[in-house]
Parts: sequence; structure tokens; C-alpha cells
Amino acid sequence: MAIRPVLRLGDQRLFELAIEVENFNTPELDSLIEDMFDTMEAEDGAGLAAPQIGVGLRVAIFGFDTNPRYPESNPIPKTVLINPEIKPLGDDKEEDWEGCLSVPGMRGVVSRFTHIHYTGFDASGNPVDVNAEGFHARVVQHECDHLDGIIYTQRLSNPLKFGFTEELLSAGQLNTTECPE
Repeated sequence: MAIRPVLRLGDQRLFELAIEVENFNTPELDSLIEDMFDTMEAEDGAGLAAPQIGVGLRVAIFGFDTNPRYPESNPIPKTVLINPEIKPLGDDKEEDWEGCLSVPGMRGVVSRFTHIHYTGFDASGNPVDVNAEGFHARVVQHECDHLDGIIYTQRLSNPLKFGFTEELLSAGQLNTTECPE
């Protein structure tokens, strides 16, 4: 219904712990989720958490069939994930470049679990129970971090592998298939 402004790094609301959703299947929750999908799609994002648009609830969305920012990535089912819990499935982690709609124009290398199990609820209160791997797992972990007041910049593996996308491309640290913008 509406594209909402995305809060940017520096806005203290991004560092607050989001509270659990108690009422499902409400017009307010449905409207929030619709606005989140509209906003994510308008920004070519892979996911979005409610705190990124100034709503302190434990609501995250993610998913796409194709995405111009991640052309090499496999599709991720469009998902509403409320009050999520994540459990790693093993100790394997992978470092890769990440960006964020709240940190526009920048990228950094972050280590994430490669296989996870996540649970939560959809907008109607139905259980969500999924095993994910690869980019899907990375996106879920990134969005759920937002619900705990964590931005990917706090998880950088190496501060020297963080910068403006244009400069990283010019320096040859990124290539356009890893991170087009």
C-alpha cells in the first residue's frame, strides 16, 4: 500500500531490541507487512525488518524470484517471519559481502552460519519451520539481527573489507556480479 522511508545507520531506533508480536491476523499487522513488501521491492532489497522502517516489532520479511542487486542468487520464497528463532545446523560459516538498505551504498564482509533452522509465525499466527542454507540462510540471519538491534557493520569480519560499493568495485575487491548497484 505504501513505500515507507528506511531508517539509515545513525538512527538510534535501529539499535533497539524489537518486541514480540502478540496479536496476529489484524488489519494493522497486515498493513505493516504489505508496506514492508512494497518498501523492500521499491528498494530492490532481499529482505526488510520492521525496525528499519521505525516499527519496533519482531517482524521480518524476505524473498524474491529475481533481484537486480543479487543476480547470481537463487530465488528465496517470499516469507513473513514473526517472532523468529534461529538455530545453526552445524558450525560451518562462510564469509561473504553484505549490504543493507539502512546502510545504502556500502558493503562489508560478514561471517554467517551456512545452514540454519528458523521458526516463527506468519501474519495469521501459523507456524513457520524452515531449514535454510547459503544465501537464504544469510538473508534470514541478517534480517533477524535487525530485530535484536544489530546492524551488519557490527559483525564485520575485517574492517578493511568494508566501504562504499563504488570504491570497492574500483579497487577490484568486488565485482559487479557480487554486488551491482
